[in-house]
Parts: sequence; structure tokens; C-alpha cells
Amino acid sequence: MIAIDEEAEKKEILRHYRKLLRSSKPFLQAGDAKLIKKAFNTSNDAHKNMRRRSGEPYILHPLAVAQICVEEIGLGTTSIVSALLHDVVEDTDWEIEDINKEFGPKVALIIDGLTKIAGVFEYGSSQQAENFRKMLFTISEDLRVILIKLADRLHNMRTLQSMPRNKQLKIASETIYIYAPLAHRLGLYAIKSELEDLYLKYSNREMYDSIMNKISTTKAIRTRFINKFAKPIEDALHSSGYNFKIKGRPKSVFSIWNKMRKQDIPFEKVYDLFAIRIIVDAEPESEKAVCWQVYSIVTDFFKPNPDRLRDWISTPKANGYESLHTTVMGHSGQWVEVQIRTTRMDEIAEKGYAAHWKYKDNINKEESSLEQWIAKVRDMIEQKTSDTSDATALEFIDDFRSNLFAEEVYVFTPNGDLKILPQGASTLDFAFEIHTEIGSACIGAKVNQKLVPLNYKLKNGDQIEILTSSKQKPNKDWLGFVVTSKARSKIKDQLKTAKRDVAEDGKEILLRRMKNLKIHPTNENYHKLRQFFGLENQFDLYFKVGRGLISQNDLKRYNENKNTTNKAKRAAKISDAKTFEKEIKKVKGNERDMLLIGEDMDLVDYTLAKCCNPIPGDDVFGFVTVNEGIKVHRTACPNATELMSSHGHRVVKAKWTSQHEIAFLAGLMIQGTDRVGMISDISKVISQDLKVNMRSMSIDTDEGIFHGKIRLFVNDTLHLEKLITKIEAISGVEQVNRFD
Repeated sequence: MIAIDEEAEKKEILRHYRKLLRSSKPFLQAGDAKLIKKAFNTSNDAHKNMRRRSGEPYILHPLAVAQICVEEIGLGTTSIVSALLHDVVEDTDWEIEDINKEFGPKVALIIDGLTKIAGVFEYGSSQQAENFRKMLFTISEDLRVILIKLADRLHNMRTLQSMPRNKQLKIASETIYIYAPLAHRLGLYAIKSELEDLYLKYSNREMYDSIMNKISTTKAIRTRFINKFAKPIEDALHSSGYNFKIKGRPKSVFSIWNKMRKQDIPFEKVYDLFAIRIIVDAEPESEKAVCWQVYSIVTDFFKPNPDRLRDWISTPKANGYESLHTTVMGHSGQWVEVQIRTTRMDEIAEKGYAAHWKYKDNINKEESSLEQWIAKVRDMIEQKTSDTSDATALEFIDDFRSNLFAEEVYVFTPNGDLKILPQGASTLDFAFEIHTEIGSACIGAKVNQKLVPLNYKLKNGDQIEILTSSKQKPNKDWLGFVVTSKARSKIKDQLKTAKRDVAEDGKEILLRRMKNLKIHPTNENYHKLRQFFGLENQFDLYFKVGRGLISQNDLKRYNENKNTTNKAKRAAKISDAKTFEKEIKKVKGNERDMLLIGEDMDLVDYTLAKCCNPIPGDDVFGFVTVNEGIKVHRTACPNATELMSSHGHRVVKAKWTSQHEIAFLAGLMIQGTDRVGMISDISKVISQDLKVNMRSMSIDTDEGIFHGKIRLFVNDTLHLEKLITKIEAISGVEQVNRFD
């Protein structure tokens, strides 16, 4: 047992508390310091016997969250108090009523939004999604809930190394799935970038370390290049009398990885590693003119790429982001991104929503695009609140998330009013944006005076006139091409009304048929029926019966199959990670809490997921499905993030046992310059040199460049890497990558 130096810990806690007070001193009003002290003492006392996974006193976590709120987001006293108390109700005997009594209704409301829901959730739902939905509902009351939650998540990610691997994967996936895009949407770019980098660090450590090392080794070269590039611009700005700062803008590890992955290129070919930011002081009324003057100076020295000019000053992004971006050609033939903005714009870009309010009185009197977005979120939440019976938490999060991720498209009404919609929005999204009744009756549109269908994707600058018909009704196909949550929500509402009538009839039919087959209408039997037919809830069961998709014969088949094998019974017992650990410990002892792939087939029903085809050596996790046992996925699987973030309670730790006698299917994508004998050389390396069995091989050539896909059987990742190295050594082969 490790000895604890209580005196040293008290000093450490006090040091963090004093740092928090120093950071908040500039904006403290009379009585604020006393309130912060009271919150600190309350939290310290409530958490006094608690420790984090790392072994440190728990109070250091709320102190760190409060510090992030002040330093990195720019929040005030109410937020500091709420951050210090954010875990008190969830983890101790304190109730919301106690917070309300001691610290007032504002703090109580924020703490309530931050407190996780306890208890069991509906079948097919997710605790994380429920918690997130509850937190989002408080946007209607106080946006600080979200900002403090982001600070909480950032500190948890910074200290994730002390968590077990399956928890790391769950928390990291949840972060990239919801919290990073939310930080982006609220304009918190520094926090968004750090969350993304930390996600990569814990989901793909090898890649993270590799990029970090390459950034580190090329830093001196980049610094010299940027200094040389910036020198003439600095001189010109000085002589023009501007007060400014120029700094190199390092690309984040995650964004480099994302570019490598999306464009299928190595680190060395990520060209926009070179970037600078010019931050210039300007009076509010002359900001736009000053930024364009600076742009003119930059382009006096360097040729701009006309396709890479982005003007987010005339039309700010929906999260309030304002900046002028251009990409210019440097002296040595390297493209350099240049961002031009004022001091105010830069603070809003870094601190987002909180900084926006600081400057609100100085700038436009019109409602900002960030306020418009928050108003939309409130509308969306109010729509969902009115129909929580049908809209599951997961569905809510999916809709919300689709709007978080999207970039914007700027379009106009026939009268010239500007509307901002997510990239990929259709004319139907635009119709619902105008009014629900117009969307429901929409039959098409005129875009720039030309007739277009409902699924036409809007482009920047389009002017749209909606065409309607009183006979039109929403149909299920519409959900395939609308992207805004408002359109999706309204279409689903109208479809559900029709679906509900069918389900009511189905319920009566099912009860009659169950009575004939002597199946009692108990909750347990309904649950078994749902499992048998692979349905998520009772409503879907009634609906399928009502539509005739589940017949009397299907129910007879269910009745005959009720006596399942022992193995299936064992698999049915395992419904989440906790029950899996319980079952495996019964058989394998208390030391075992993970699935050993290759050993535990007799104990649990598991299969390798077809979406990512894991092979020995891959970093993997097990996912408890509803009725197909445990599926083993790679942590790099395209579906992994969604599974781990939305259903973290079903993620189980898994690792490979040695099984070289088994071959696993893997795919390779090959690219290079074509020549006579290329296919023969590739086949020789695979079949003769390494004795690997191929399932299929297809190669296409176009203008002297070939692209090939090969599916083959390998023993593990080492075997696969050896094969890739051999193929890469073949003359003319430029790139070899694994695909799922």
C-alpha cells in the first residue's frame, strides 16, 4: 500500500485553489471571492474521502475544471462555483435542493444539467445518450451547462491514462462523436483541437506517436521557413503603421492524421503544414477594411491560389467564427495558408461563445449567427421534448450530431433574405426551414429560376423558390435526403402518426394470436419475441404485425424455437459488459475480465465483425449485440466510434490468444505506375514468396496508373505488415494500404 503524505496533498490542493482565485481576480465583483471559497470548501468536504483512478484527491478534478472554465473558456463566477460543485450531487449525499438553498437557483439549474441520470433506460437506448440529451435540454435555460461539461470532458481526457483500456476507448469515442464537434460548433477551436488529438492518442497511439515524432523532427525546418516567409510581410505591416502579431499556426495531430487518411497520403505529402496567422488591432467599425488591406499586402509578395480564398468576415460561420483565409505560394514552391483576423476575431475564435458575449455591445446590433444557431438548437430541443415517448435518446443525438458536424451553405429566399443551412442540405430542408407546412406540402423548387427536384443539394449563393401542392404528403424516402434536424423531426412526426395507427391494430392482432398459441402476454415474453425477430422495442413489434410482416406462421416458428441450446442461453444472459465480466469470472476466476479470442468460444458466443475484419495483432474490443452474441471489432473500425460512444456499457475488453494455425481475411489496396508483368510480380510475392492464399484480385489501369484490390488470408498483423513491405518493394508500386 502506498503511503499518503496528507500535508503535501493539502498544500497541492491549496496551490490549485489559489491559482484559480488569481485567474478569476480581474472580473470578481463584491462577494464573489467569498462565494467561490464557500463552493470550494463545500466540494472539498463532500469529496474528502474520495480519490480518482490516478490516486490523487478527488477535489483536484473540480478545481481543474473550474480553472479551464476561467482560463480557456473565459467564464465567470457562477460557472466557477458550478464547476467546483459539478460532481457533488452525483457522487455524494447532496441534493439539488441543497445546492439551490446554499448557492441559489442559477447554480442549481446548471448542476442539475450536469448531473447524470440514474436508473435503467428503455430497451435500445443508451445511458450516455440519455445523459447528453438531459444536458442539452438545459440550453433552453443556460448554455453554461454545455461549456462546463466541455471543461469537465477536457480534464477527463487529459487524465485518461489512469483508466482501463475499455474505458479509455469508450470515453475517447464519446468525445470524438459528440464533444469535439460541440466544441467546434461553439467556436472553442483550441479545446476542439485538443479533444481530437487526445482521442487519437488513446484510440490509435502508434499513429499519434508517429505523427508527433515527425512534427518534432521537422519543427526547426518549419520555423525557419515561416520566419523567412513572414519577414517581408512584417516589414510592410510595420511601415504601414499597423499594430499586429504574426504567429505560426501548427496543424493539429488529428487534422494531419485526418488528411492522411482521407486523401490516402503519407505525412510528407500533407502540404498545408505551413501556416501563419496575422492578428491585427482594429477599431470595430474598420475591422473588415483593415483585414482586406492586410490581405492586399500579403498578395503583393506572394501569389494567392484563387480557389482557396475563404471570406468569413463578410459572412461569419454559424458559430460566430470570423477570419479571412487565403493560400499563397511561398518562394520555395510550398503552399502556405495565411489567416488574417483582428484581435477581437481571434479571441472569439479561441474562446468562442464566452468571448462573443464580451464583445457583444461593440459589434453588430443584429443577432449573430452563433445566437441564431443556439436559437435553432432550442427549437429542436423543444420539438423533441414534446415527443419523448417516440424519439429515443439515440435518435435525438444522431439528429443533433448531424447538425454539429456540418459546414454551412449560404442561400437566399426570393426576397433576398439570407438563410444558413448545413452543407448537403436539400431544397426540402430549405422548405422546412421556412415553415413546417411549406415543407410538408413541398413538391419541388425553382433554384436560380430553374426547376429542380426535392433532393437537389443547395450550393452557396442559390436563390430558392419553393413549389407546393395541397395533395402532397411526407413519405419515408424524404428522410434519405434531408439533413437538418428540423426537417427530419417534422417528417418523422408526421410519419409516426400514420405508423401509430398501424401499430394499434397490430397490438390487437398480436394479442389474439398469442392467445391462440398459449403464449402469455407478459413483459418477458414480449422481450423474447423482440429478440427473436431482432426488434428494438414493442412498438416495432406491433407495427410489423399490423403491416403483416410478422405472420401467424412466424409466431408458430418462434414457439417451436423457444428451447434454445445451452450456448444460446449463455449468450442470452450476456446483455452488457457487467454481465459479461460476471459470467467470465464464474468460470475463469476473479482475475479474468476480458474476452480471449480463440479460447472462450465455449463460454460465450462471439464472432469477428465483417465491417472491419479484425486479425490477430489488431487492437480490438468486444461489443455485446442484442441477439447476435459478442462481435469483435478493430478499434479503428469505421463503426467503432459510434458503438463505443452510444453504447459504452456494452463494450468489453478483448485480446488475441496465439492462433497461427488460423487464417484471417484481410484486404489490400495497391496503387502505382503500370508496366508489363506487374500482376505477375505481385502474384509471385503473395503466392510463392510468402505462401499466402488469395481470395480475389482485381486491377484496373487508367492512363498508365493502376489501382488494385486484393483480398487474402493472413495469420496476424505481423504477417500482413511483412507482406505489405514486400509488395511495396516491387518496382512501380507506389502505395499499399489495408482496407476494411
